[in-house]
Amino acid sequence: MKTGIVLEGGALRTIFSSGVTDGLLAAGVDFDYLIGVSAGIAYGVSYMSKQFGRNLEILTRYANDKRYMGVRNLFKPGNRCYFGLKFTYEDIPERLVPFDYKAFAAWPGVAEAVVTDVESGRAAYLEVPRTSDRHFKLLQATCAMPLLFPIYEIGGHKYLDGGAADAIPYRRAFRQGCDRVVVVLTRERGYRREPEKLQKAIDLRYRHYPAFCETMRHRAQTYNAAREELFQLEREGKVLLLAPESTKGFSRVERDVQKIRALWQLGYDQAKERMEEIQAFLAP
Repeated sequence: MKTGIVLEGGALRTIFSSGVTDGLLAAGVDFDYLIGVSAGIAYGVSYMSKQFGRNLEILTRYANDKRYMGVRNLFKPGNRCYFGLKFTYEDIPERLVPFDYKAFAAWPGVAEAVVTDVESGRAAYLEVPRTSDRHFKLLQATCAMPLLFPIYEIGGHKYLDGGAADAIPYRRAFRQGCDRVVVVLTRERGYRREPEKLQKAIDLRYRHYPAFCETMRHRAQTYNAAREELFQLEREGKVLLLAPESTKGFSRVERDVQKIRALWQLGYDQAKERMEEIQAFLAP
């Protein structure tokens, strides 16, 4: 039997997922396959490297650091992104909150990141490199929120945020042969995405990529339908879902350290409280 875990994105709301995966680490629960979108996989690599609490340490230390995120970064030559790319993907993992590259490379499963091809508007699923992408270009690409990040070119294709085309890639996990799939959401069960408020700006900025604009135009409808299907799969016992009780008042670029700690704790406590259920679900 092949097990998989799916990690939704959601920028800093994904600290809930880090609480869940830290709970899984504490209990020694691992998977054969991992797929994440945006911050889901960017944070998920610390689960693969088995570094308990690493994402929480990063956010509590640097959420209010302008080098980490802030409008100024958008105007820096060579950055052009709300997040400080060098600081986030080089300085932090290499010096400030060291990433265990050796343990990451040794993780025995398969990990994929979702990106959106801006020319086709469709999702692409790329295996996360273990040794050849030390500055995490793929993780930057999957996190590349429209209007806030540059377009990334990898392997001759142009990519932006994977959440545009496939925000919760549970179908991909099943296509990859998983029999049991755990899905970690970053929005409460009752959440419904509204149509994109910045669609006009997206249409203007990405006018040379009409398929991508069309994907963004239908993003809310696609996302909400996927969640409904996911809840049906849960009722049928085919997936196990974990989701925060509430994310009200928590920004995707949250700076309140107490809120960040609290949302991580919610994820950790939920994993701990449901651990017997999780282990039974994953048992051969």
